[in-house]
Amino acid sequence: MATAKKVAPKAAKPTVKVSKAAAPTAAAKLAAKAPAKKVVVSKAAKAVAKLSAKIATLTEKKNKVTADIAALKDQRAALKAPAAAPVAPIAAPAAPAAPAKKAKAAAKR
Repeated sequence: MATAKKVAPKAAKPTVKVSKAAAPTAAAKLAAKAPAKKVVVSKAAKAVAKLSAKIATLTEKKNKVTADIAALKDQRAALKAPAAAPVAPIAAPAAPAAPAKKAKAAAKR
């Protein structure tokens, strides 16, 4: 025995009343959503701006390299300059080391 499907009663569509007060707010909302017109910029101005940005980055790199070169020159000058207080070779401990070796050799005999 086949049963018929029960159909749910359809809800009445709500009616939207457009009042005169609501109309300006809807227009304002549409105006707010509309994309703002872009300012017209010439191709030459875009190219100039692009080149200016490139020049700025290159100048920054040049300044960095110049600073590195100056630091290396200072380092080179410091290495070339004679030491202010030369370190004397430590000869005193080397001399007593030799008699100690002779003493050990004598002890083995």
